[in-house]
Amino acid sequence: MENVVLVMMILVCFNYILKQTYRKVYSIAFSAIVCALFVGLMWPYAIEQSKSQISDWLANSALMLDIAVILTLEVAVQMAFCVLSAHIQTSGKVKPITIWVYRVLRWFPGVLIFPVLFSLLVSAIFALPGVSFSLIAWVLAAIVFIVIPLAAWGVKWLLPEKEIRLELLFLSNALIAILGVIATVNGQTAVAGISDVDWKALGGVVSLLICGLALGIIAYRIKLKRITKNR
Repeated sequence: MENVVLVMMILVCFNYILKQTYRKVYSIAFSAIVCALFVGLMWPYAIEQSKSQISDWLANSALMLDIAVILTLEVAVQMAFCVLSAHIQTSGKVKPITIWVYRVLRWFPGVLIFPVLFSLLVSAIFALPGVSFSLIAWVLAAIVFIVIPLAAWGVKWLLPEKEIRLELLFLSNALIAILGVIATVNGQTAVAGISDVDWKALGGVVSLLICGLALGIIAYRIKLKRITKNR
């Protein structure tokens, strides 16, 4: 479980850096300042944590299910940004509301990066016993402030094509969603399995699928006939 969470944290950092490549220089600097201040100011809370407490959090099913909600919302917002960005790049003309929503989503860096930074701060405090807590926090904050813009520039230099970065962002969020299911469920399922098949419900689902398929074919043929007449 801890290994899955570690992989998710790495992916969250990667997504955060990828998202920064779509923002302006001053926006990246502002985001780096916010993250650095968060790391530097959170040390009084970080020293109250312990490895056993963090393990208890990972084993707490109710807490992990609450985190799953935040994780789902985060992934949904980031995927919506990817879809809107691809739509704007491929469409000739888009509505102003679409542009406005795209700009809002582009400014949204994500909230999962803050728990990751907090975990990094706790790990750094555990790894350096005897060193001043505030010194560890502010040195780590300085490193975060430097690494974020440099990493964003490095990713943009390695992958100058926006389309490739967009695909990576989408796929990485999809992977986080899959790993999130594994990590948050924690070996439990919300619904007990059954061995009997509800044939009425199954028939209703199949009927809906057939009706939807038929309506889609009819709509496609009507649209195709209109295109043919216009030509």
